[in-house]
Amino acid sequence: MAARLQVRVVPGAPRDAVDGVMADGRVKLRLRARAVEGAANAALVEFVAARLGVPRRAVRIASGAAARMKTLEVDGLDAAEARRRLLAEVPGGPAGRPGEGA
Repeated sequence: MAARLQVRVVPGAPRDAVDGVMADGRVKLRLRARAVEGAANAALVEFVAARLGVPRRAVRIASGAAARMKTLEVDGLDAAEARRRLLAEVPGGPAGRPGEGA
């Protein structure tokens, strides 16, 4: 079982954080790492793995390695559980923001 998550990454942010759900349903992630020599991608995998409680090796970038819009695959979780864990501490709960579905 592998969950697929659609995310938008904002590199060079003041802190690593989940910034809610965008209108298109993607989860917006802010990362301190800059988009230089794969640093932001490595930070993305580490951050998402920590938030989801899975090993880093369970998270991979399926598409968008050179773009801000990425698709992640996470082994060991279904999509609903992965999204719930990623959005667990975001205002509005697992749905991200009030009025938006998971």
